[in-house]
Amino acid sequence: MVFKRLLGAMGAGGPSVDTVLDGGAVAPGGILSGQVHLQSGSADVEIEHIGLELIARVEAEYEDGESEGAVVFERFTVGGGFRLAEQERHSVPFSVSLPWETPVSELYGQPLGIVLGVRTELAVTGARDKGDLDPLAVRPLPVQEAVLEALGQLGFGFKSADLEHGHIGGTGQQLPFYQEIELTPAPQYAHVVNEIELTFLATPAGMEIVLEADKRGGLFEPGQDALTRFTVSHHDVGARDWNSEVDGWIRQLVEHRASYGSHATYGHADPYAAGSGYGHHSAHGSGHASDHESGHGSGHEGHRSGPGLGTAVAAGAAGLAVGVVGGLVAAEVVDEVGDFFEGDDDEGGEED
Repeated sequence: MVFKRLLGAMGAGGPSVDTVLDGGAVAPGGILSGQVHLQSGSADVEIEHIGLELIARVEAEYEDGESEGAVVFERFTVGGGFRLAEQERHSVPFSVSLPWETPVSELYGQPLGIVLGVRTELAVTGARDKGDLDPLAVRPLPVQEAVLEALGQLGFGFKSADLEHGHIGGTGQQLPFYQEIELTPAPQYAHVVNEIELTFLATPAGMEIVLEADKRGGLFEPGQDALTRFTVSHHDVGARDWNSEVDGWIRQLVEHRASYGSHATYGHADPYAAGSGYGHHSAHGSGHASDHESGHGSGHEGHRSGPGLGTAVAAGAAGLAVGVVGGLVAAEVVDEVGDFFEGDDDEGGEED
């Protein structure tokens, strides 16, 4: 489905823009291609600039709660510098590379509830408008799929996924937010863990994998969060026993006991910092706890599942194939993208 809109800033006789993405989901670091179709109105226009923005719905935590906003995490110029005659049609093909840290929005074709969009900006002489918005589907890289498959084989279940505004200290994170995939514990770990949170930070060479456990308290000690981090290469996909590898990671995570005060804080940036693109409600970051290998601390409390996110899913022999109960179907994802970003053309502006 494509969102079409007459560019209101350019008047009733101005050009319209219709961006069509090539079919199928794209992997992080992969090529996003398509065409921008232009239709001029009742006058000739000079097309100065055609741009694409990658946008994500992101949550920000602060002391009293959390809020959501639209974050622009990449921009591309795909055309411009030509004249569009009256009533002329013109198409501009494009091919751009997604950032390696682009969050995964679907797994085995099932949506995870992550809202991503591609917004088109058209600038003509004397006017500029963001005139088209399309949903963006992102599938996992082979290493991500291997890890998720192993977790499913081990008995972990999908709970929810969201995007958190901020930065994970001690990592090479590039984007102003990170993705968290929340998992219910496998039966063999249910007595010590309430849930596992998983973050992938991809690079051209490989992947940083951050695991955090919400550990249950004992008779004489409170519950706490434990964190650990691992790095794998994209070439490791066929070279490892992923079930054993991932189970070893989980064992290291749940058996770890960190000392309070020994970690660095996960720094959360101000959502209203210059260039953040954050579009809704005031919010300030909260803290995570971490060090290079492990740590603990809160900062994940109070997470809420976004619209359409259910609990769980087909794990086990088929892996972590997420058929979310009551989850978003493709059409609902499209509608949510449109509803969420509608009226959000002014970056950093608040909604009433």
